[in-house]
Amino acid sequence: MAMNDGPGTTSTPENGTSARVRNRIGVGLLAASFAFLVGAIIVAMQLEGKSSADPDNPRQVALGRSVYERTCAYCHGARLEGQPNWQEKLPRGRMPAPPHDASGHTWHHPDAVLFGITKHGLVPGKYAPPSYQSDMPTFAGTLSDEEVWGALAYIKSFWPPDIRKAQREMTAETEQKRR
Repeated sequence: MAMNDGPGTTSTPENGTSARVRNRIGVGLLAASFAFLVGAIIVAMQLEGKSSADPDNPRQVALGRSVYERTCAYCHGARLEGQPNWQEKLPRGRMPAPPHDASGHTWHHPDAVLFGITKHGLVPGKYAPPSYQSDMPTFAGTLSDEEVWGALAYIKSFWPPDIRKAQREMTAETEQKRR
């Protein structure tokens, strides 16, 4: 039995059912997309202000310990103490490796800078003064981003709460300015 919906159109009960099914699927997909978007916004709001290097995340700190011991401790010390006289140039004009514990200046930098230095080295004019010389290597081809953030989380895990707070606030301020 065919029905005439107007000039040149004919529909059958089967076609009407098919259209209703397509509409329901479309509404379902739209609702699922909306739910995903709302969920993503909620997660983003919860993560705002949180670092990718979380010293309170035991799994990340454990990964970072392994990375630090393997790639950083040789220069920066097993206890993050840095090299002796780290603020004085060596005879060859380069700077020694600084400490990463609370006695050093690592915590004076926002996370993006710490990540950049670790991943790309002390690029003069970007992460260091134009004429700065250091033996800090680049780890871009050696460490994944996850490993770099892990090493930074491990370093941060040694900082006392007041220093962690100050560095976290500096990171948040820097991120706010970038937006």
